This record gives sequence, C-alpha cells and structure tokens, in this order.
Amino acid sequence: MKKNRWLIGMAATLLIGLLANRADQPRRVTGGLISGSRSADGQIQVFRGIPFAAPPVGALRWQAPQPVRPWQGVRACTAFSASPMQAVPAPFGPWSAEYLIPKTPISEDCLYLNVWTGATKPAEKRPVLVWIYGGGFGSGGSACPIYDGEAMARRGIVFVSPNYRVGPFGFFAHPELTEESGRQASGNYGLLDQQAALRWVRDNIAQFGGDPNNVTIAGQSAGSMSVNCLVASPLSAGLFTKAIAESGASFGRRALSLAAAEADGLTAMQKLGATSLTDLRSRPAAEILQKLNPARGPIIDGYVLPQAVPDLFRAGRQNRVTLLTGWNENEGLAGGPFKNAADFTAQINQQYGAKAATLLRYYPAGTDADAETAQRNLSRDQTFGQQNYTWATVASGQGQPVYVYRFARNVPATGAYAAYGAFHTAEVPYAYDNLRFIDRSLRPLTPADERLARQMADYWANFIRTGNPNGRGLPEWPRFDNQSRRLLRLDTTLTAQPMPDAAALDFLSQSLN
Repeated sequence: MKKNRWLIGMAATLLIGLLANRADQPRRVTGGLISGSRSADGQIQVFRGIPFAAPPVGALRWQAPQPVRPWQGVRACTAFSASPMQAVPAPFGPWSAEYLIPKTPISEDCLYLNVWTGATKPAEKRPVLVWIYGGGFGSGGSACPIYDGEAMARRGIVFVSPNYRVGPFGFFAHPELTEESGRQASGNYGLLDQQAALRWVRDNIAQFGGDPNNVTIAGQSAGSMSVNCLVASPLSAGLFTKAIAESGASFGRRALSLAAAEADGLTAMQKLGATSLTDLRSRPAAEILQKLNPARGPIIDGYVLPQAVPDLFRAGRQNRVTLLTGWNENEGLAGGPFKNAADFTAQINQQYGAKAATLLRYYPAGTDADAETAQRNLSRDQTFGQQNYTWATVASGQGQPVYVYRFARNVPATGAYAAYGAFHTAEVPYAYDNLRFIDRSLRPLTPADERLARQMADYWANFIRTGNPNGRGLPEWPRFDNQSRRLLRLDTTLTAQPMPDAAALDFLSQSLN
C-alpha cells in the first residue's frame, strides 16, 4: 500500500514537472525565442521587456514604429525595459511612489511590452487585456507597480502592458516629418506605438494561451484618452472588441490640427537652433526633452485620426466596441487657491454669458464653502466626467452595450494624503486587485478595501471575458442607457443607481460640444 502511494506520488510529481517544463519552454514571438520567469507559487508565468518594435532612436526618432530586429538564441525577458524618455518621476499631489514608474532606467529605447499568463498551452484561448498607462501624454510607463498583471492572470486573463513614446518623442509634428512619412501625416507616434503593440498581440498572443479574437483595450487618464482614440482610429480595425476607459476621453476637447502642430514643430526647431530634421535627430534626448514644447497629446493628423474624435463617433465611423467606462468622485484637478463665492460667480458669468445661471444651478456658489465645492466638482466634470459620460451616451445611442461606474471610495490615508478622497487614479489598484503594492504607512487600507478590490477586479475580469461585468456573487451592474442612465457606484457598498448629476453633465456636454 505504501509502495502504491509512493508510486502515485512520484507519478504526480513527474507529471507536474513535465507540465511545468512544457510551460517553461521558450516561446517563439516576432523576432525570436524568449524565456520568462514565474510567480512565487509557480502558477503565473511573466515575460517582461519583450520588444515589439525596433528602438526608435537615431534616424528612427519621430518615425512610425519599425519592425522588431531579430535576435539569436533565447532572449531572457525577465526585467522591465527602460521607461519612455521623460523627466525623472517624483511623488506629488495624491500620487506616492507606487503610482509612478521607477526612477531608472528611462530611455528613448522603450518599445517593449510585458505579458502575464497562467496558460500552459496555446490552445487555451484565454481572454486578453492590453493595458495603456496614463501620464498626461508626457510621462508614464508599464513598469509602474500598480499596473502589475499577476492578479488578473490568476483570474484567467492574459494581461499585456506595452510602453509607448510620450512627450516630444511621442507627439511632435513637423512639415519635414509629414513629407517623409509617405502618408502626409506626422505627430501621433505614441498612438502608432500602441497600435503596433496591438498588432503584436494579434500575431503572438496565442503563444501565451491568449485569444487574439477576444482582446480588450483598457487605460486610465491619458491611457483612457488613448483608448478613445484607438476606438476612433481606422488603423485599429479588427484589433480589439471591447474597451475599458477610466477617467479620460476626447469629447469636448478639440485636438490640434496637423497644420497647427506642424507650426509648433517649426517654432520648436527654431528654439533649439536646429537647421534640419537630421540636425534635430542628432540632438541628445535630454536636450529635446528640456527644450521642446511639452506634449499636447494626439493631433488630428489625417491618418491615425482622419477627423476629430467626436466627429468620427457622431458619424459612426469608429470601431464598434462594448464599453465599460467611468470616473472618480474627487478627481478634479483644481487644487486651489479657490475663488470666493463672488469671484467664482463673476467668472462663470463672464465665461458662460446667458448660460451662466444654468451652470450655477448645477454648481451653486451661495457661500465661499459652496463655491470651493463647485469649483472642485466643475473641474472633475469638465476634465473627466463630461468626457466619459458623453462617450457613454453616444455609444449607447448607437446601440453598443455600455456599463458606467462612479468610483466613490474615500481612500483611507494619513497626513496630506487624507485630503484627496477618491482621487484621480485611485481606482486603478482596486480594479486590478493590486492593493498589495500600496504603502500602508500612507494609506491604512481596511478589509473593506480588500473586499472592494476583489469585487472590482472580478467585474473587470468578467467584462474582459464576455463583455458583461456581471457574474456569480456580485451585485447586479445595470447596463447603461440614455433613458434610465443607471450606473454602479463603487464604494465599500456597491450601489446601482441613476446617475445623480446627469443633468449637469448634459448641460456641460451641450455647452462644450
């Protein structure tokens, strides 16, 4: 009997070893063979720093991403690549270190992506999430701790996080660049990087057990605006079927035209004292970063974005997707000093004229305290709420399934951090079940926070899997429509309710669009 148990145990050990060895075999991707590493318990395989395009340096600065350069042997993909060229990050406002990329390395050579997967064979066809980071199009990177993909991989998702160029390296237009492109367009290199990463997913994700026909793109802030642009762009056709947009879109914002962006590029060249595009490309990256204009983000270049994003949507020319979108209760970027009631009222009267009285009904300023609240809420709604709300109403009106949330958890915090509540980016470590990366000395999270993170990540994973966030053990998340306009309020208690400020958002949407 003991011998039989021993033989059974040995057989099981050998089988586990064979399966592990099979899973750990080098994967063949565009460019060559790669190897990765494993989570502490061995259940999740992680590949960090996989190249998806050639390094955009030298003559490739300000060009569309070029094909990966092949390599010999097995490339060890066990560490994050350099983050895109940008200023060295430092904590500010509500964002402590875990919300930022590492200080080093930072480089122009940044077009790499990361994959987390629990699959052991290509035939599993697991749903895929491609995460696009925020940072105002001037900063950010995939190595940020709260963007870790392990928790989603444990829910059966293949999690992919690419880098893309930011700042003057990602969004710089110039007449010479337009001419050499062969497409009469320049400037949207960051978006082209994202689309190149999506094509890499289409061509390679089956090697990681992912389904190239079940891809969701997701992002927050500038990442959410990127998602909005990718859905709008004809170059994204067939690369994804679902979108998650957290606090950011391009409704009510008028992007620069190609002509205006080219004029900025000419001014920047003069500022640098450069005489040609070749001269500009020869300048050190640090000099470009220091002296060129800060990033303004995507432009209407006639190629990646043939028209303004709102125009593409209203004409029905965007890619059709199932949408999950929302924003946070306290993410207005107005940080003060705030105007008193009289000065705020005078400002609104000057800006809105005949519409001022209506706006002041939605954002009342009867007292100085009311005026501060109004300014915070107006900042939130103009910058984020109106953007994502308008996308939800347009998509729903065109018959696309839409789910809307409001993240309202007042994140526990100490010291100066306690003032920020449900701040911009606060939902990200909850939605991807990454609270383990949060500094508990600054934010003493509770069991209620851990429960909310599990619930949100389950909703997100369900949506990535099927296009519907609902599932066993979760309160019902109602589908959004333009009549009931119901959303799910995400707090320590989950509440489905009509959108409380829909009338204010309608007013802003009509005023800005």
